[in-house]
Amino acid sequence: MSKLPAVFQQLRFPVIASPLFIISNPKLVIAQCKAGVVGSMPALNARPAEQLEEWLIEITEALAKHNRDHPDQPAAPFAINQIVHKSNDRLEHDMALCVKYKVPIIITSLGAREDVNAAAHSYGGVVLHDIINNKFAKKAIEKGADGLIAVAAGAGGHAGVKSPFALIQEIREWFDGPVALSGSIATGGAVLAAQAMGADFAYIGSAFIATEEARAAEEYKQAVVDANSDDIVYSNLFTGVHGNYLAPSIRNAGLDPDHLPESDPSKMNFGGDAKKAWKDIWGCGQGIGAVKAVVPAADLVARLKREYQAAKAHITA
Repeated sequence: MSKLPAVFQQLRFPVIASPLFIISNPKLVIAQCKAGVVGSMPALNARPAEQLEEWLIEITEALAKHNRDHPDQPAAPFAINQIVHKSNDRLEHDMALCVKYKVPIIITSLGAREDVNAAAHSYGGVVLHDIINNKFAKKAIEKGADGLIAVAAGAGGHAGVKSPFALIQEIREWFDGPVALSGSIATGGAVLAAQAMGADFAYIGSAFIATEEARAAEEYKQAVVDANSDDIVYSNLFTGVHGNYLAPSIRNAGLDPDHLPESDPSKMNFGGDAKKAWKDIWGCGQGIGAVKAVVPAADLVARLKREYQAAKAHITA
């Protein structure tokens, strides 16, 4: 078993909802946490930057009230995602607010920095860093991250190309801390499979796009419901980093999803241009064939829990 920090010990179900650029908001995060999974959102979703403090107050107060009203079913902790890349000129401001409000979990992406990890550790926060291979995993832990998010093939948005079997196996040869697995997980059976491979948590994003609380266009939500893995395109055109996207949104933008040019990785940007790109080009993972309707986040989590128990029962039968 992994050595899990105390913050995860109140988690009733081994799922972390991944931060969805533009889409995740306090309403979704609160619903996820109340349902018993770690809710998360990118700090950059709060625009202007001053809005982040309002959102952190809203989330912390709502979860504290829930815990007072339901001491037998406490909410899961929440996480804030920080883009640790030179194009993010808000990082210092946003981390200062995370420290002020003692955000339980910080998820770092696109770069590992010791000062960011130290800031989280200053109040007892836990840092999970997302990685796409074993080399980056070792760098993240060397720089002070507490755990890893293994982003395997098929994950929505920015994603790697490694099989989850290979990625988890290589990480577990040397690391016994918390590991979440990302990549096409949208059923309770897949959550159990992630644990069987050696992960502590499943990291689920795309399925939450098709929830009532998600801040996504209705057309986007319906596209997730209607699509399957055949509709996912892997490209680095839109942000300079390879990721998975819904083909219908690429066609709607006047591009041919089967013949996309390569982008220059040095043009990677997470400012206004990226927000515009991700508003029009819809990130999504390969697991969405399991998503059949737009539902409240609590209903999605309830389905995952039912399927998880059924998969367990099937294996032990």
